[in-house]
Amino acid sequence: MLAVPEVLDALVVDLPRENTDGWMPLFVVLAPDATLTPELEAAIRKRIRTDCSPRHVPDEIRQIIEVPRTLSGKVLEVPVKRILMGTPVEQAASRESLANPRALDVFVEMAGGE
Repeated sequence: MLAVPEVLDALVVDLPRENTDGWMPLFVVLAPDATLTPELEAAIRKRIRTDCSPRHVPDEIRQIIEVPRTLSGKVLEVPVKRILMGTPVEQAASRESLANPRALDVFVEMAGGE
């Protein structure tokens, strides 16, 4: 269970960015009645700062429909990171090995792909 009740699932990736310390987005799946408001974002950031550390607070929080997972339930952090860095999806992950292959589509779109 996650520490913020409105957040059902989450995925964070740390991406290198030229001339910066990088970009660390947090992707969240919210409860059906929840909305990603500035207040909820602040609550998420506060919880991360308190439970982890200030360096773990994400640069950005984005809502997604579902977190991509393998058939065995493992979250696909590394393939998502590769997709966001420009690796074609077919090289980053095998859709056949995923429980929810469409979950990758949002990351492909963010990367400017297909």
